[in-house]
Amino acid sequence: SLFAVHGHRVIVGGLCHSHLRDLVKETVARHSQVALKAHRERQSRQEKQKNEKAERAAKLAEEAKKKKTSEQDTNDAPQILELTDEEAAKLQSEIDQKKQQEEKKETPVVAAESPSDKEEKEEKGADSDGEEDEKDKDKLKPNAGNGADMPNYKWTQSLSEVDLLVPFDVNFRMKGKDVVVDIQRRTIKVGLKGQPAVLEGELCHEVKVEESSWLIEDGKVVTVHLEKINKMEWWSRIVTTDPEINTKKVSPENSKLSDLDGETRGMVEKMMYDQRQKSMGLPTSEEQKKQDILQNCWCRLT
Repeated sequence: SLFAVHGHRVIVGGLCHSHLRDLVKETVARHSQVALKAHRERQSRQEKQKNEKAERAAKLAEEAKKKKTSEQDTNDAPQILELTDEEAAKLQSEIDQKKQQEEKKETPVVAAESPSDKEEKEEKGADSDGEEDEKDKDKLKPNAGNGADMPNYKWTQSLSEVDLLVPFDVNFRMKGKDVVVDIQRRTIKVGLKGQPAVLEGELCHEVKVEESSWLIEDGKVVTVHLEKINKMEWWSRIVTTDPEINTKKVSPENSKLSDLDGETRGMVEKMMYDQRQKSMGLPTSEEQKKQDILQNCWCRLT
């Protein structure tokens, strides 16, 4: 029997009531300690996870801040841009206009040029003209067609072509079989068959053979048309053995400059301007442009 009563004490399984109570208390105490330990471990794990989560959040926030700062620095840093020729010209024009406005505000009124300075400049110009005249004094003056009247023929020119008139003193009406006309890229020959050539030699510049031509007028005159390859220069002579004309005295109006298209006319006028500047010992348009750019850069640096 598991239960027995002895006097006032109850025996359970051979244990008295007091011993049973102590055993229950000990068991409860042990379970309480296990439960408390488990609770503390759970709290410790939760605290640790909370701290780790806070650290990760702080790290992500720091990385986001660094990234934002880096992007801002990149945006604030000066950028190198490539400009087209048109954009560069526009930018240069804006810089020049701004510079002119600043100069108008800051530059004091310049005193009038003194007579001595004016005379000195005139003397320099005269010296320059004198040197140029010395070089060109032996050159022929252009005829009305910007060419020359030679003893045996006459020639005229425009920027794109040259025309020659070669008369022959004969008592018969010439035909094609009676003359010799040979036009090559760098040479020319015009004359009567069986006789010395009236015009023969190396051309001073190249011509387009396929676009050049010749014909006989009135049975007495051979006209030759030469098409220039370089249509941006004046010829000073036909063949290299002829005397030269002074191309600085060429009159573009006589060469129908007004008939040229806008771009070609602008190039011709620029070429003539540069020739005049050189003859006066002054910078050409390109040289002046370079000087202006260098001066502008220097002003911006200082």
